[in-house]
Amino acid sequence: MSREKRIEQLSAYLKNSPDDTFLNYALAMEFVSAGADEKARETLEKLTKNSPEYTATYYHLGKLLERAGENEEAVRIYQTGIDITRQNREQHALSELQSALNELQNPDW
Repeated sequence: MSREKRIEQLSAYLKNSPDDTFLNYALAMEFVSAGADEKARETLEKLTKNSPEYTATYYHLGKLLERAGENEEAVRIYQTGIDITRQNREQHALSELQSALNELQNPDW
């Protein structure tokens, strides 16, 4: 199935379940893969508001913000994700977010 078809299909599913966390996340990842960064950002930001415990969102939103040159906002997003993953004891996600933050703040490492 083409990326365009997947985006169409996910969008159709979301009409029936607009707040479905996984469907929104999957749609955001399709937008990222398609290079539709603005749509990806809108979807990921919606997820951080509606489903703040879905921690994978923070990594991908942070990376998107880095590509846009919005490093201060990326730092804020990574730190928010780190706080949530610590509270939820999600060690793998915590490690990924901490690594992304360290790389952003210390590019010469």
